[in-house]
Amino acid sequence: MVNIYNFSKRVIQNLIKENKSNSSFISILLVLITIPLSFAINNISLGIFLLVAFITLKKENFKLQKELLFPILLYVLMVISYFWSIDSEETISALSKEIPLLIIPLGFLIFKTNTSEQKRKIIEYYSYAIVAFVLYYLVRAIIRYCMFGDPRMFFYHGENDNDYGLVPKLLNAIHMSVFVAVAFFYFFTKEVKSKMDNLFSVLLFAFILLLSSKNIILVVLLLSLLNIFFFSKTAHKLRLRNLIVFGLLLVIIFSTGRIKDRFKVEFQNNTDKSLSTNVIEGIPSGVHYVSLKEAWSNPTFTPNDYFNGTAFRVYQFRIFTELMNENNVFLKGFGLNASYPKIKEKAVHYNLYMGNENDSDSGYQSKNFHNQYVQNFAELGVFGFILLLILLIVNIKNAIKLKDFVHFAFAFLMISLFLTESFLWRQRGVVFFMMMYCLFNTGISTQNSSKAE
Repeated sequence: MVNIYNFSKRVIQNLIKENKSNSSFISILLVLITIPLSFAINNISLGIFLLVAFITLKKENFKLQKELLFPILLYVLMVISYFWSIDSEETISALSKEIPLLIIPLGFLIFKTNTSEQKRKIIEYYSYAIVAFVLYYLVRAIIRYCMFGDPRMFFYHGENDNDYGLVPKLLNAIHMSVFVAVAFFYFFTKEVKSKMDNLFSVLLFAFILLLSSKNIILVVLLLSLLNIFFFSKTAHKLRLRNLIVFGLLLVIIFSTGRIKDRFKVEFQNNTDKSLSTNVIEGIPSGVHYVSLKEAWSNPTFTPNDYFNGTAFRVYQFRIFTELMNENNVFLKGFGLNASYPKIKEKAVHYNLYMGNENDSDSGYQSKNFHNQYVQNFAELGVFGFILLLILLIVNIKNAIKLKDFVHFAFAFLMISLFLTESFLWRQRGVVFFMMMYCLFNTGISTQNSSKAE
């Protein structure tokens, strides 16, 4: 107990010390560590963040940084889309959810720029907070397993917040995987690791495996291999050998019979297995599993047809291309969050499963595109798509320039995640992306000049 008290006291003293040198430190950290909590708590943290920014506003701190202008422009485009939206009520309600695109960059513009060391410490404290969340959910799963004897308590999320699952459905296993992955790479890539750092790395990686998001697991494995072979200290001495070994390893993995067949099955056969997460759970036995080929080319379906995660995303991309061809919305889109009526029209046209009024399952017609690139294009037109690409390009470019692997891992995770999730159309997603994006991408020129000196 004395050790815990001393540790807590030391942490608080360090936080106060860091906040004295930069008043944004605690408020930024507060927003980040409350993302997995309820929306109300995270909203209060955002309010504190903005309030502190204006209270501590100093003219000399304000520097116009182009990296922060792009998300603000994206939000302005969302606001303007109200004037041509096909569902203006949905657009208005979504604007409040997307407001972090405006207020978070604005806060970072007002605040004094964090140094690279301050950024590292924010990520460090964030990572320790994620470890605490992971321990909480593991203990919660053990208790629930002892009570109900259901092993599903250790995996993914349930169909509702009170059901089985490692994390509540509202938190979402895929989103939690991303939050944990960034913390994992902080501990995993430390040049000097303690036994505790290694333990946390194993714990966080195991938790990612339990969350069962295949996309995130594959990306984390790939990034881990990249770090081992190309970014670690020993990797620099053996770069050519590592390149050859890494290439051979990838060839062996993807040429292995079962893995090769696994990808063939995805495209050719009917299967209940999927590379990406399913959008409807609890499907009864006896349904027809739609293959990727059928999802792309079938002229019609039946309510007995079930789309696994990958097949559904193929179907959604298919109807996106059809909607672009059938409607004159290439430049401006349907309006923020206004694509649902068109998605429903297509679901009716193709005779998809529409859910059950007496069931929690609402059917395929209520699902968004599950692809951030497509979501931006469909609702905000080509300019919304371009602004999203600019954000991702700026992010990955600066990560490479600074040779910061945690930043690089975040950038790569976002590029991959956006292929299977409309991450920015979820409150936790947009807050997490904007906080990390602004934290990593502010003060780049300052850091470069200080290194040159």
